[in-house]
Amino acid sequence: MTAIEQTEAARPRGTRLPRRARRNQLLGAAQEVFVAQGYHAAAMDDIAERAGVSKPVLYQHFPGKLELYLALLDQHCESLLHAVRTALASTSDNKLRVAATMDAYFAYVEDEGGAFRLVFESDLTNEPAVRERVDRVSLQCAEAISDVIAEDTGLSKDESMLLAVGLGGVSQVVARYWLSSESAIPRDQAVQLLTSLAWRGIAGFPLHGTEGH
Repeated sequence: MTAIEQTEAARPRGTRLPRRARRNQLLGAAQEVFVAQGYHAAAMDDIAERAGVSKPVLYQHFPGKLELYLALLDQHCESLLHAVRTALASTSDNKLRVAATMDAYFAYVEDEGGAFRLVFESDLTNEPAVRERVDRVSLQCAEAISDVIAEDTGLSKDESMLLAVGLGGVSQVVARYWLSSESAIPRDQAVQLLTSLAWRGIAGFPLHGTEGH
């Protein structure tokens, strides 16, 4: 059950929940409010009301709005990194691996909770703690992709990282455009198109230890 689903299940006031379940419920409510309103317009009152709890209960778990936002950001940065790593490990076929990785970004962006907006479209990137987390997950995703590129092509670490940053950046930017434009192109077809574009470039580098592609 996702945090937002726990919020829906536990919204009536007065319901006593175990601490972990309550924390997840509050994170789910906070996600709804932050995604809908942005950080600056959101208020702890709104989040408490959405969760169906009093403000003192909210403050028992999170001392302030920033700490709540950072906890939510940590959760969803980890989800993105896990999705990318899982995609990379899902197959040894490199073309399928590119497709799986790109689909991981599309799936992340398409998730109905809209958490990607906290990672890729935050209105709080001038806050150092937020900027550090966003930059770190982008770097970690790129490093995971870079490791595979370097292993398979024999390119240097710097060369592999440059390609990996490009692949990750293209994936998330195109996925966000696809969602915001309400494209008539189905997700699997969009991923296939983007994979074809990326594969034309990546396939140009021979596999490490071979002379073929």
